Amino acid sequence: MLKKNLIAIISLVIFAYGTASAQFEYVGAAKCKMCHNKPDKGDQYKKWTESKHATAMKSLVGDEAKDPKCLKCHSTAGNLDSKLVSGITVEEGVSCETCHGPGSKYKSMAIMKDHNKSVENGLITPDEALCRTCHNEESPNFKGFDYAEYSAKISHKNPKK
Repeated sequence: MLKKNLIAIISLVIFAYGTASAQFEYVGAAKCKMCHNKPDKGDQYKKWTESKHATAMKSLVGDEAKDPKCLKCHSTAGNLDSKLVSGITVEEGVSCETCHGPGSKYKSMAIMKDHNKSVENGLITPDEALCRTCHNEESPNFKGFDYAEYSAKISHKNPKK
């Protein structure tokens, strides 16, 4: 009986460690830039830097820049558990990982080459529901949100795919 209990406890510890180590971390836009800043691949990083998402923190005034209600939509890193942050900063604003998920596990070229592997490792394909987590009536500046119109403005597809 003691042996079975010991095996069960060891199994639970191994499972808990495996689950904790599988957590995806936010690495920051600089890591994305390494591969997504080439014109032949769509210049995604450059498009992001020129977007309102990249400058979202600059639109906050005074104490708003520290208000969790504002940070949840104006900064990817603004309301993250510090254990999930490995390279992202609050100042990045709404970074790549807000829309595409934390990149720690899918950022390598070996994984990014395979869409299914990327998804298994945390890549998110953004959709209207994801956008509406911020672009909604809770925002004090909300003036409506046309998903088709706004997603076309920020589109940054890889032309080779």
